Amino acid sequence: MALAYSRLLHRFSAPPLSPPSSSSLPLARRRARAARPSGYNRFAVRWEGRVVEVARAFLGGFQDADAIESDDEEDGNGALRPHEVDYINLELHAPSSSPERWDVLGLGQAMVDFSGMVDDEFLERLGIEKGTRKVINHEERGQVLRAMDGCSYKAAAGGSLSNSLVALSRLGSSRSTSYPEIRIAMAGSVGSDPLGSFYRAKLRRANVHFLSKPIKDGTTGTVIVLTTPDAQRTMLAYQGTSSMLSYDSDLASLVSKSNVLIVEGYLFELPHTIKAIKQACEDAHKNGALIAITASDVSCIKRCYNDFWDIVTNYADILFANANEARAFCELSSTDSPMPAARYLSHSVPLVSVTDGVHGSYIGVKGEAIYIPPSPCIPIDTCGAGDAYASGILYGILRGSSDLKGIGLLASRVAAVVVGQQGTRLCVQDADRLAESFALHLDNLEFCSDVGTDHASNF
Repeated sequence: MALAYSRLLHRFSAPPLSPPSSSSLPLARRRARAARPSGYNRFAVRWEGRVVEVARAFLGGFQDADAIESDDEEDGNGALRPHEVDYINLELHAPSSSPERWDVLGLGQAMVDFSGMVDDEFLERLGIEKGTRKVINHEERGQVLRAMDGCSYKAAAGGSLSNSLVALSRLGSSRSTSYPEIRIAMAGSVGSDPLGSFYRAKLRRANVHFLSKPIKDGTTGTVIVLTTPDAQRTMLAYQGTSSMLSYDSDLASLVSKSNVLIVEGYLFELPHTIKAIKQACEDAHKNGALIAITASDVSCIKRCYNDFWDIVTNYADILFANANEARAFCELSSTDSPMPAARYLSHSVPLVSVTDGVHGSYIGVKGEAIYIPPSPCIPIDTCGAGDAYASGILYGILRGSSDLKGIGLLASRVAAVVVGQQGTRLCVQDADRLAESFALHLDNLEFCSDVGTDHASNF
């Protein structure tokens, strides 16, 4: 199995191959599968040779002093500091020093997170089921925030995708390695309100460029994240205009200039976004980009199952899911192991990442599942663990690693750091430490390759 998973994808420039025979797919899925575009196997081609220089050639040096901050960019007690939102130009949509190509472009919900610690009694009093995610309206949001009055909570530029992008940016701009920075952009919808300006400013400080223009008179979405002492998080999402996605000429231009496109699964919740997602994936595919899809939430998959499966099987090169989401894709029981789900999905998606909390994770490739043990930590807040894990997988791929086990172990360590803290963001110091350790791992692999041995030390 080592040969199946230890080779690097020949990224971004591989010629397309003929699609695999549909008979190799499970019968239950052949009925749902449409004809995949002609480049289906280009991700698999990229695993045929370990070409680190190819990956590095696509990474450029984009400098930003704001990303050097040493601590998280969250504000305590729910206060949005006015001087941080007043200076933002609401018409800004592309930085003046925009690169010719973006290494990563994310399409997702631009949500401001309000995160706080509560007890079980708080949830019971408001009739909120612990550990769930619920879409709420404006009145319900006000009710919960009023109930939190007097509690300590933080405001941050949140959303599942932005968590991953910020972590990836901090790993990718580490000064402890000799790698060039990873250039990251995000597109989505924010309103022309103070929260929209707050969101854009916070991402910019993390060296993630939010490139979409604000929606006039729109309301930026928010997520209230309630964490109980057992580290379980309950999320209440007010979508506002943040779930809107229009595929206009500006977004089409961004997609055509990106090497990796990541689509957040929460966007599937509104039917009018599906057409935009398909068009973005189609254009990304035509321009040779890798396409990653995040499952986001079990309820999203169940409500939007056909759309999810259509886009995942026809366009995705990478699928990120947790155990419950992977089982939902495969219509398996909640008691089934996620390992068969990872193997099952990898018949349709070249690389599948399935996380299973304290039990570890799996990377599925070509019908095989590589087990990744969990990294030890004392859990404080599980919110953002899967987002952090995804950033580790993407970072390993972008840095040219051919060692899937090593990439998985890096992702597990990134997730453990986030779980062991309050807040969803990987801080700069931890990112530096993890990036440096992974760079040493890659150097060791190269050394072992030069001396003709497969006995590289474990990462």
